[in-house]
Amino acid sequence: MNFNEKYNLIKNLAKTELEIIEKTMVSQINTREPLNNSLIKFLTLPSKRIRPLLAILYTKAQGEELTQKQLEHLTVVEMVHNASLIHDDIIDESKLRRGNKTISADFDNKLAVISGDYILAISMEMLTKIGNIDLINKFAHTIRQMCLGEINQNFDRFKIGTIENYIEKTKNKTAYLFEVALTGCSILSQNQKNTENASQLGLNIGIAFQIRDDIINMTNFDPTKPAHNDYQEGIYTAPIILGEQSDNYTSGIEKTKVLLNNYLQSAKKQVETLPNNEYKTALEEFLELLNDV
Repeated sequence: MNFNEKYNLIKNLAKTELEIIEKTMVSQINTREPLNNSLIKFLTLPSKRIRPLLAILYTKAQGEELTQKQLEHLTVVEMVHNASLIHDDIIDESKLRRGNKTISADFDNKLAVISGDYILAISMEMLTKIGNIDLINKFAHTIRQMCLGEINQNFDRFKIGTIENYIEKTKNKTAYLFEVALTGCSILSQNQKNTENASQLGLNIGIAFQIRDDIINMTNFDPTKPAHNDYQEGIYTAPIILGEQSDNYTSGIEKTKVLLNNYLQSAKKQVETLPNNEYKTALEEFLELLNDV
């Protein structure tokens, strides 16, 4: 089986919860046509839903069923993620997202900016209704760091930085949203003893996920993305940093695979603390999938 086939088997364990999240997202959209339909289509296009999936598996591995507030929290996570994708497509001047026209291509950049802000505003309104100040603070910090990650990346274009700066950027742009997905469910749980473990697992998986994506970007394993698009934009990721030069990164790719494995091994240690059940097994299988590059 290929990556998608294996991933879909894991995803099926959270099918009911993910369907609720998608329906909740759609129910929040209420603007003028034809934008309304385009936003709903964008939110419901085939997607991995990795962040809510991992949080669902982690919660259910502890013997808990997700509450309405936890599902609303994961809806917020997914809406924040999708708002960031709309903005990313503007920045990257992308015409396609998941095989369909982007909001900016379908309309224009001005309306796309507002559309991303609109989805973000809805998510914040949902978050305040959940009514947990710790969770609100976590999201505020996460969104701030996501913005800082983009800002710093822009100023660092065409510069080969340090691996420490790369990891920090990766936390900001990617890992903190993974973390808030897992820790948010823990914060809203009756049993909050695993919040720190959830935080570390979210960060480790988020960093590993981005490292894997950066390897694929440099090796063109993903046929839906052009090879070296980050490189051409002057965004130098781990393969170039560890290869110590921008025009010969073969050795850097091998070193980056070692870096990826290190974060996955750390994530495995957090998963090992969970009770033995099908959800823990699914998390372990997901980590194995991320190591397949």
